[in-house]
Amino acid sequence: MTTNRVSRRIVLRSSVTAAAWLAAAPAIVGRAEAATLKMRCSSSLPNDPKYANGRVYYDNLVKSLKANGLGEQIDVTFFPDNQLGQEIDVINSVKLGVIDLMVSGSSISANLVPLVGTFDLGYLFTSYQQQTKAFDAGAAKPIEDALLKGASIHIIGWAYNFGARSVLAKKPVKTPEDLAGLKIRTLPNPIITECLRLMGAAATPLAFGEIYTALQAGVLDGLKHDPPTILASKFYETSKHYALTQHIFSPLAVYFSDTSFNRMVPKLREGFLDAASKAAIDTRAHGLAVEKEALATLAEKGVTVVECDKEAFRKRVLPQTDNFIKARPEAKAVVDLIRATQA
Repeated sequence: MTTNRVSRRIVLRSSVTAAAWLAAAPAIVGRAEAATLKMRCSSSLPNDPKYANGRVYYDNLVKSLKANGLGEQIDVTFFPDNQLGQEIDVINSVKLGVIDLMVSGSSISANLVPLVGTFDLGYLFTSYQQQTKAFDAGAAKPIEDALLKGASIHIIGWAYNFGARSVLAKKPVKTPEDLAGLKIRTLPNPIITECLRLMGAAATPLAFGEIYTALQAGVLDGLKHDPPTILASKFYETSKHYALTQHIFSPLAVYFSDTSFNRMVPKLREGFLDAASKAAIDTRAHGLAVEKEALATLAEKGVTVVECDKEAFRKRVLPQTDNFIKARPEAKAVVDLIRATQA
C-alpha cells in the first residue's frame, strides 16, 4: 500500500510539473524565437553585387543593421532573380504580409495604387538628383500615404534605379520614326506602356523574368532599362543598339509589409527603419557611380550607344502628364512640386 501511495504521489507530482512546463512552453519558445526576427527580401534582378540594385541594397541593409547593433536580432534572407515569384505576384505577397520586403522600382506598385504611377510619367524628372530634392521637399509623401492606405505597404527608403530608362533595340533608334512598330518590352504597367506607345513603339508588357528568352525568340525587338541592369541580365547579348532616350527616371523603392511593420516591437522597428533608410542612401550613391561604368562596359561588349532626339520624344509624350492629372487630380500637387524643383 505504501509503495502504491508513493507511486501515486510521484505520478501526481510529475503530472503537475509536466502541466506547468507545457503551460510555460509557448512563452519560452516565443522568447527564443523573438531573439532573432527572420525576414525575406525579394528582387527580380540577378544576384550581382555590383550592377543589380536589389543585391546592392541588401548588402547595404545588412551592413547598416550591424552598425545599428541589430545584426543578431534581425536576419534578412535575400531572394534574387524572381525566386519568390514574378514582381506582380511578389508585390501582392508584400501587401498580404506573406513576404516582408521587396526592392523594386515604384512602377510595380502602381498596379495596386494607380497614383504611384505619377513617378512613371514620361520626362517628368530631369535627373535623379532633381528627384531626390523633390522627394525631400515633400513630393513622395502623398504617394507613400496612398500606398499604405490602399495596399498596406510602407515605403521605407527611396533609392535610384541604376540609371534612367533608355531603349535597347536590335536596330538603331534616333527618332520616334525609328522606333515605330518595334516591339519594345515594358513593365506590365499602364503608365509606362502608354509612354512607350506615345514615343512610337509597339509597347509590349512582359514580366522581367521572360525578357531574355523573348528577345532570343524574336518576340521582342528590344526593351527599355538602365545600363547596369542590361549588363547584369546580359540583354546586350541579344540587342546591340542603345538609344539614350532617358525618358523615365523611375525611383527605386524599398517596400515593407504593414504586417511585418506591426509585428516588430517599437524599439526594434525604430532601429530597423533607420538602417533601411541609411541603406537606401548608400544605394543611391552606388547607382550614380556604376551607371557610367556600365555604359562603357556595354560599349566594350559591342553595343552601339547613341544620343537621340530626346526633344522629339519629349514632345510626343508631353500630353501624357496632362491626361493623367485630369484622371487623377490628386496628382497635380505632386507633379507641380517636381516641376518646380531644380536639380
